Amino acid sequence: MIPKHSNVTARQFSDSAEIKVLASERPGDCRIVSSVLALVGDKWSVLIIVGLGNGPLRFNEIKRLIGGISQRMLTLTLRGLERDGLVTRTQFATIPPRVDYELTPLGRSLWQVVEPLGAWAHAHIDDMKTARKKFDERNGHITKSADD
Repeated sequence: MIPKHSNVTARQFSDSAEIKVLASERPGDCRIVSSVLALVGDKWSVLIIVGLGNGPLRFNEIKRLIGGISQRMLTLTLRGLERDGLVTRTQFATIPPRVDYELTPLGRSLWQVVEPLGAWAHAHIDDMKTARKKFDERNGHITKSADD
């Protein structure tokens, strides 16, 4: 899915019903929203949600798909996603035991939001690497790799 530019103006956006609902909330509610954003906004959660977007996966399939995540971090992140109702864990009585992880309807609704972000990141990674290199050269930084 390729992100599309919207021609919505700032005034149109600020007049929308969704913004009015958010603006009418009590200031303390921001703390509640920030705790949710902290969970679903960390890189491992987003990568797991995107990875499960195509259907259920086993633990090691998720680990291979993501790459770079430790077994402990994957376990902790999956537990957090399960606790928040975004992922289900299904254990099958087989030998060896088999466990599948799958998005819940709530998790699928989050996937619909983060999948375009992943597509955007994939489409623009080379642009960002180029920008980082130019910035580092301009500011006298030693560039170790294009991913820094």
